[in-house]
Amino acid sequence: MTAPDGVGPGTAGGKLRAFWELGKPRLSALAVFAVVAGAYMGWPARSTHPPFDLLLATTVGTFLAAVGAAALNMYRERDLDPLMKRTQSRPLPSGRLTPREVLLFGLATSVAGVACVLTCAAPLAADGSRPPGQLNWTAGALSAAIVVSYVLVYTPMKVKTPLNTLVGAIPGALPPVVGHAAVVGELARPQAILFAILFCWQIPHFLAIAWRYREDYARAGMRMLPVVDPTGYRTALTMLLYVAGLGLASFLPYFTGMVDERYAAAAVLLDLLFFVPTVFAALTRRDAAMRMTFIVSIVYLPLLFVTMVLTRR
Repeated sequence: MTAPDGVGPGTAGGKLRAFWELGKPRLSALAVFAVVAGAYMGWPARSTHPPFDLLLATTVGTFLAAVGAAALNMYRERDLDPLMKRTQSRPLPSGRLTPREVLLFGLATSVAGVACVLTCAAPLAADGSRPPGQLNWTAGALSAAIVVSYVLVYTPMKVKTPLNTLVGAIPGALPPVVGHAAVVGELARPQAILFAILFCWQIPHFLAIAWRYREDYARAGMRMLPVVDPTGYRTALTMLLYVAGLGLASFLPYFTGMVDERYAAAAVLLDLLFFVPTVFAALTRRDAAMRMTFIVSIVYLPLLFVTMVLTRR
């Protein structure tokens, strides 16, 4: 297939497209959605919305931090990505960008994202006002933790231990915590609940991907759980354990008074929607069933967060 005019590999449009692909935009967009949900759960008035400038600074900052982390991950794995079919077309293996360009882009977007959250997402004061010029150290530190834990901890663990999935779920679960902290300006119990939901959700979501691409990961020497678990027993058990944990975590907002009873009813239905295909995938270990679990997981999370925001107390 011929590339459209102006977007070939050597054109300015081709470069821009390659930089856009560096940030895994679909995954980063999901992080933005989680940030907005977290901000709404931290906003004290149900009848009003968080200030637009606060939402904009937090979402843009977290998006840039996530994009930067993804780019730096690709930089560190530049020798491994060519070995996997699913990553051979990325900007570095395909030669559309140089390692230096990717490194500088990753560093620049990471720093810009953390700085945006730190300096522009001013938290609420005790009287509900937002003093200008105040730094949000809590939200800024959490956004920095996304980059640091993803690039310096999770990425090198991929080739060392199958526990990397659990570690990688930590930065993936932080975006709603950043959103909540951007509003309240401190650590708070609801942030732990939002973190637990997203943490548990990621395990069956990612293992459904990793099982389908286990041969790819093996070629690159990445020790994902499905790679070191040829029978799939441990993979299935882990998926079932964490989807059950997600079922429990999804009810914590109701039990702690964050939401009303409408959320509880919706959570039951959504948990069943996710639980059934995950159990089927875990028992059969078929690629088609794993793919269905992945698709349902993408539907589940936004619906749960939207319901949470609409039914918040």
